[in-house]
Amino acid sequence: MEIVVAMSGGVDSAVTAALLLERGHSVAGATMSIWREGRYRGGKRDACFGPGEREDIETAEKVCRRLGIPHRTLDCVDAYEKIVLNNFRSEYLAGRTPNPCVRCNSQIKFAVLSRLAEAAGMSFERFATGHYVRLAPHDGLIRLYRGREPAKDQSYFLYRLDQEQLARVLTPLGDYAKDEVRAMARRFSLPVHDKPDSQDFYAGDYRELLDVEGRPGGPIVHASGKILGQHDGYWNFTVGQRKGLGLSHCEPLYVIAIHPERNEVIVGETGTTVRHWLIARDCNWVSIPPPEIPFNAGVKVRSSGAIVSCRVVPLADAGFQAEFPDGIAGVAPGQSAVLYQDDMLLGGGVIVSSG
Repeated sequence: MEIVVAMSGGVDSAVTAALLLERGHSVAGATMSIWREGRYRGGKRDACFGPGEREDIETAEKVCRRLGIPHRTLDCVDAYEKIVLNNFRSEYLAGRTPNPCVRCNSQIKFAVLSRLAEAAGMSFERFATGHYVRLAPHDGLIRLYRGREPAKDQSYFLYRLDQEQLARVLTPLGDYAKDEVRAMARRFSLPVHDKPDSQDFYAGDYRELLDVEGRPGGPIVHASGKILGQHDGYWNFTVGQRKGLGLSHCEPLYVIAIHPERNEVIVGETGTTVRHWLIARDCNWVSIPPPEIPFNAGVKVRSSGAIVSCRVVPLADAGFQAEFPDGIAGVAPGQSAVLYQDDMLLGGGVIVSSG
């Protein structure tokens, strides 16, 4: 089988390519270029988007040479700016907290990169990545499951993939733990066997992406209505944030709401962060048809959060309401609410409100 592997310059995609080659497939590597030199300052932290991209591309090329497979670098800069960064900017300035990695996976890596690889003459039947997820067919659908190692599971980031994309995808690392992957990298003599994982979306201060210089600050307001201090830009805050508020108070305070139209950041004590329901829109149902009746499920409201039990009520506009009898903290508009039954990812949507 002819397979193109999305190569990031990291250990996961390198081992993916090596495993598929070992299994007898015809493999090629494709790396997306998304960094425009001089557009943003960037930084030195390891991240997907930043000035370290050139080094990652060179590493991907080195891995492919080691494996004896062809490699292409494909220009996704304009698409990334339009699809990911413009959305990131508009969401933050609307007081919401977006997840750029969710958008990048569905619309760049599994869409633009795949199309550009075909346009560049890279013939392939399947498109493979190093994500820690598992895929399995069932009743005419490709179901998406969490990776075997919960700490490395990346299914949350892929909930927006459609069935056409999933039908072409291979994710061979889903059945492995991270230490097993690094052991395989050493066995294959790959130069990335000890390379640290990327931890961030952006290598610099994300405010560099927002184009907000010269915008005025405003009040930080307690849930009771009392002004507690001043902020230097509401876009510097996200719902659920505790650190960096610059306030002195008798109890820990958290950001509970952001009101761009009033230029206000609203804060409150721990109890004010608890929500008993959320509404999600712009949904994508992955492993099941769109539901029509209420059901019980687990939900993640942040990529690093725990899966929490909830009651899901489908809404007339294909959205859903998730209800939490015991309450849940950290629900932020703009983030994704992703639903699970055991290890199977059902679908998800973008959080628009909660209470």
